[in-house]
Amino acid sequence: MKKIKSLFVFLMMAALSTSLSAQDKLFTLEDLNFGGTNYHNMQPKNMWLTWWGDQLIQTDVEACCTIDAKTGKKATLFTLDEVNEWAKSDDERYVRHLMNATFPYPDKPIVQVGNRHAVILVDFKQKKIVWQDSISGQTANDWNATSRATAYVEDHQLFVVDANGQKHQISTDGSREIVYGQSVHRNEFGIEKGTFWSPDGQRLAFYRMDQSMVADYPQVDIFPREATYEPDKYPMAGMTSHKVTVGIYDLQTDKTVYLQAGDPTDRYFTNISWNPDGKTIYMFELNRAQNDCRLVSYDAATGEKLAELYRETSDKYVEPLHPILFLPWDATKFIMQSQKDGYNHLYLFDAAGKELKQITKGEWVVMEVLGFNKKQKTIIFKANKEHPLHHRLYSVSMKGDIKQLETVDGVHNAILSPSGNFLIDRFSTPTRPRVIDVVDINQKTPRHTNLLDAEDPWTGYQYPIFECGSIKAADGVTDLYYRMVKPADFNPDQKYPTVIYVYGGPHANNVQASWHWASRSWETYMAQKGYIVFILDNRGSQYRGRDFEQATFHQLGQIEMQDQMKGVEYLRTLSYIDMERLGVHGWSFGGFMTISLMTNYPDVFKVGVAGGPVIDWKWYEVMYGERYMGTPETNPEGYAKTSLIDKAKDLKGKLQIITGYNDNTVVPQHCLSFLDACIKAGTQPDFFAYPGEEHNMRGHASVHLHERITQYFEDYLK
Repeated sequence: MKKIKSLFVFLMMAALSTSLSAQDKLFTLEDLNFGGTNYHNMQPKNMWLTWWGDQLIQTDVEACCTIDAKTGKKATLFTLDEVNEWAKSDDERYVRHLMNATFPYPDKPIVQVGNRHAVILVDFKQKKIVWQDSISGQTANDWNATSRATAYVEDHQLFVVDANGQKHQISTDGSREIVYGQSVHRNEFGIEKGTFWSPDGQRLAFYRMDQSMVADYPQVDIFPREATYEPDKYPMAGMTSHKVTVGIYDLQTDKTVYLQAGDPTDRYFTNISWNPDGKTIYMFELNRAQNDCRLVSYDAATGEKLAELYRETSDKYVEPLHPILFLPWDATKFIMQSQKDGYNHLYLFDAAGKELKQITKGEWVVMEVLGFNKKQKTIIFKANKEHPLHHRLYSVSMKGDIKQLETVDGVHNAILSPSGNFLIDRFSTPTRPRVIDVVDINQKTPRHTNLLDAEDPWTGYQYPIFECGSIKAADGVTDLYYRMVKPADFNPDQKYPTVIYVYGGPHANNVQASWHWASRSWETYMAQKGYIVFILDNRGSQYRGRDFEQATFHQLGQIEMQDQMKGVEYLRTLSYIDMERLGVHGWSFGGFMTISLMTNYPDVFKVGVAGGPVIDWKWYEVMYGERYMGTPETNPEGYAKTSLIDKAKDLKGKLQIITGYNDNTVVPQHCLSFLDACIKAGTQPDFFAYPGEEHNMRGHASVHLHERITQYFEDYLK
């Protein structure tokens, strides 16, 4: 912690110095909020970069340029005007910018460009089109560079168009209830899409989801002259869920088979991957209770089950999030990620499913596998090995030897070149908004060439003070990290109204060693208004290991509240915190936490704003809800303890509830039921809905939302 504390003290002094010299410019939400009209001008300068083999390319609006990885020197490769001239562009083929240009073949001078009507391959050496898809007017959902075949969905049906433009219809019974080629299980378990090409592009694995048995949630579109019924399939915890199967379409035979995985009832299929030879397909299979996970292989030609390669069970839950990855230099071995030892780490298996060794280990988390370095035979990954708040880049050999690939504390994200010889390292620190380096991994000491060290776009504005530190959790042992944002003219002899911003749920955390300690821009706005904002990552949040996250199992909100109240205890020790003016705000799980804190500790929190709040987990969806809470039938005590319906009578402070009127994640039944309970109990929350909006406010509505949140604290907390 010494390093962290010294850094935030330095940061505090730097921020104070800045604020004293530039107190004339104030932020507006149009500056700070992502929907604001001036938001883009307040963001750090950026570069759009990609790889053409090991050649670094900058993609921009008007041109693509090569960048020398040693010197950073740029040279124009081609321009937008040239591409449109070579493509003989008409309305269908006209390319409007090159920011999304990609280079799918490391050894060929071909760029992939296009627009919403077409995908085009241009040979920039021969200066001509070498291929164009034939799906004019359709969205190319999944294009394979090897076969140049495209899978897409049109009118609920799954199609494949091959490289010659021949259209193959894969499904005929697609509908709102029978869903093909799209993500399933409500995007849980790492699922982000519904089609998966084999390496050679000759076979396509795809999801088929039958949700005809799932109850409709009655969403309504209010904008037509007569409001229309737009139901959403929403399986709630303990209720009937959908059934998923996995098909494989073969381009060469024009036939489809389905994996013989057995009855799909109450099962989850996820993390689909292919053997490099395209003959075997792999899938993690999970029971509905999510405590029994199996890795299974299938024959891609017949769909026949081949073997169960791995099984992991838990008395709580197992959560597969990553497909297996075969070693590019040895197709008989693969890497699997698991947190079975308490932290997410890398394990080496042979193709028969025998575990050969644990490659990484320690009380830290592998956060992302970026790829492989074929020359050194290493895995490149991101982890918080040095400190929970720092996300750093590493390589590890098959023997387990780990080498750090950069030298700066902070939060790093990287894109590896296809060979693994180079990476684009994008990072920020609490005091540096954005830095981009290109790293030569193959040097004994990785060589860094700086491409960008962005200036602070907030220079000249009244700067708040950003601090970071730690306290002990309610267990008295575990370190919890917090961020505190103070007004620019902070005076320790004054007392300040304070707002606790909370999320607290799994798969998210608020405090990181990135720019401003990952502070949300709204916190700056509140500090400018004279508030202190305090943010604490409680147990149950991510990147701290299995036991840290699973401490909340079957009792969501309870451990989290205990830890948040430790944060309140810490605030009580600070003379400048006005404990008579303490507020709380959060969205989604944070909305649930806000109302939980307001009703369980009604004498502590004076004002709260809860956005999109879960009120009772029996109204939340099957996959997420049952993972953490079980079902209402198997865990009645947990559901009763965590429900906020019976807590409506305990509301004392001022509470505003905000929801998207068409929220399909935390459906409006939650907040409306709580309002009903408040009516019956005689308590008086306030309520605001955004018509047509879903779980998060989009576009400029977000500016309106954050002004509304701010004004509520201005009205009742100051």
